[in-house]
This record gives sequence, structure tokens and C-alpha cells, in this order.
Amino acid sequence: MYFCGVVFRVSQGLEIIYNYILMFTVKVIETSTGRPVKGARVGAAFEGFSRGCTKDEYTDSDGEAHFDYDNGTGIIYVNGHKEYEGRIEGRRVVYI
Repeated sequence: MYFCGVVFRVSQGLEIIYNYILMFTVKVIETSTGRPVKGARVGAAFEGFSRGCTKDEYTDSDGEAHFDYDNGTGIIYVNGHKEYEGRIEGRRVVYI
């Protein structure tokens, strides 16, 4: 899990440190059954030259793949197929 921090200097000798976590989750559901898909290969490609792609993750028994990347606009791939395009943040559910 990646942490980003912002330091605010309130006065000389007093700083406030604000940390936040960079991550999102993709939940994969099988359309025909409505059940989570275990073992699906999930990846995301982000807009922007510097963002690139995530490392592939595999869904757990709850159908969830967790990513330690900052939120953004991009494409979610499941088992090599484009399943979603748009804002990726928090928890994104995709149906296959």
C-alpha cells in the first residue's frame, strides 16, 4: 500500500502531516449468476503518458482484486478483455 503525505506548516516549529492511501478495488461479478468470480486476471491502464499500467492482480473468493495505485481515468481489463472505461477509484464493480 502506498502512502502519500502532505505537510502543512502552521507556524515555525509546528507542522501538520496529512497522509492518505492510494488504492482502488475492482470487484468482478459473473453476469449470468450474479456471483463473484474467483481467479480472474484484472489490470488497469491509465490515461496520461506518465501513468501507464498496473501489475495484474487476481480476484479473491469475493471476486475482488486490490490495487495499490492512485485513482484516475483509464480502462479496466479482465482476463485480457476491456470491461470498463472511465474513472477508476474506490471500488469499481464490473460484470463479465
